[in-house]
Amino acid sequence: MNVLVTGSDGYIGAQLVPLLRERAHRVIGLDTGFYRDGRLYGRVLPTLTRIRKDIRRLTLEDVQGYDAVVHLAELSNDPLGEHSPALTFQINHQGSLTLARLCKAAGVPRFVYTSSCSVYGKGSDEIVSEESPLNPQTAYAACKVLVERDVRALADDTFSPTFLRNATAFGPSPRMRFDIVLNNLAGLAWTTGTIALTSDGSPWRPLVHVLDIGEAIACVLEAPREAVHNQVFNVGNTRFNYRVRDIAQIVSDAFPGCAVTLGTADQDNRSYRVSFEKIHACLPRFACRRDAEVGARELYTLFRRLGMSRDTFEFRAYTRLKQITHLQATGQVDEELFWQASAAARSVIRQRDGNYVA
Repeated sequence: MNVLVTGSDGYIGAQLVPLLRERAHRVIGLDTGFYRDGRLYGRVLPTLTRIRKDIRRLTLEDVQGYDAVVHLAELSNDPLGEHSPALTFQINHQGSLTLARLCKAAGVPRFVYTSSCSVYGKGSDEIVSEESPLNPQTAYAACKVLVERDVRALADDTFSPTFLRNATAFGPSPRMRFDIVLNNLAGLAWTTGTIALTSDGSPWRPLVHVLDIGEAIACVLEAPREAVHNQVFNVGNTRFNYRVRDIAQIVSDAFPGCAVTLGTADQDNRSYRVSFEKIHACLPRFACRRDAEVGARELYTLFRRLGMSRDTFEFRAYTRLKQITHLQATGQVDEELFWQASAAARSVIRQRDGNYVA
């Protein structure tokens, strides 16, 4: 299958692309390059062709000839989304919808959209499913709801979208993120020896390993069309719903000598427990193979091997909001996050065999 992966150089994309290639898919990456400064370990795949382009500037030609498009490229997480809600809606909602329309017009038969369990927002201790009411609390989550709604309306006999509501990701990736809960707590455990929660840790978070997200995407691509056509799937495992304080304790147990302290309830009212029964019923080849304990141990082993410093942990490129504000403050991107002319001149359209070419 010929697959275009948008956001190929991001946290998920850096793990997804090699996974798809191992399964004999032919992959082209597309990424605007916001986070290319952040490579924690490993090498960029030397034979991968990458298109350097903002999704808002894609044309019909950019998406022609593919059997599927996997769409990851958005402003990813709540703090970054709240930094400029209007810009978040422009990129995450309008940009994603425009991409889907282009794919349909170009005859791309499959479109896989990575949504988020954050669409459930503030909930109770009751477990929610794909049929539950949505209650987004942030611009990021609201955009996910809008994209799901608008792209589902495009589905027909020639265009088959699937929507994957991922639980909160964790685990190592060459394009690391330290602004997601388990990864952040692991970084604190390694660099400070203490996990000091500012809240009481009572909110619920479903977690899913970044490699299991990749497995879910691959299973959707390889599934019969009728099994996934215009369907929404929560991606995770119902057993992997954790309270934040339990995540902190799991991380502490994996990092010798690390202590955990709790704060008081705060204003972050995002809390949700999620059922993941549907994806396992409809895609029997899919399984979440890695729980929080596995992820915490993987991160401890990685940090020890790298001798990771506090400066590395706090490096801007591993935190989405820090990196975007840096690019704006240094004039590399404008207020709408388009690369400035000087930066664009140094950028590239395609990268093949490790070399940038125009």
